[in-house]
Amino acid sequence: MKNILLVDGYNVIHAWPELSAHKDNLEDARDKLIDMMASYGAFQDLTVTIIFDANAVSGATVFEDLVGPVSVIYTQEGETADSYIERMAYDMVRQRKLVYVVTSDWVEQMVILGAGAYRISARELLQDVKKVNKLIKEGFSESQLTYRRHELENRLNSDVVQRLHELRKRV
Repeated sequence: MKNILLVDGYNVIHAWPELSAHKDNLEDARDKLIDMMASYGAFQDLTVTIIFDANAVSGATVFEDLVGPVSVIYTQEGETADSYIERMAYDMVRQRKLVYVVTSDWVEQMVILGAGAYRISARELLQDVKKVNKLIKEGFSESQLTYRRHELENRLNSDVVQRLHELRKRV
């Protein structure tokens, strides 16, 4: 069972310089966050859900979308992302799931900890995302993409290889 990562979307967007630069175009900032969380979640083997407020949107109802491996939830009118996350984290912890919540809201962090989930600040997540991106880039460097044969001979002691060659010649 995968661990759960719940992300307070707008809290992270406003906290990360890479995303807050797109405040004038929230759709673009949301898309960038979703892309970043998809890579991060896949690498860390996490189930990622990003929650965005639709609190001030008249007539909004809860809307859930699956964008690749990331679930994206928009809350209903009058409901904050914080309250949605609190309820979701509480329910998941009661199901014995390991839940991490990303928010820099101090009050929200205290509520999350009280519910039995773990908290990660937006700044901490950004640092971890950067580390993961570096590992991904290093893992796929060209020198490592070259094809290498994985023959048994390359993994055995030279004496054993010599004996096997002698046996093969006898047959």
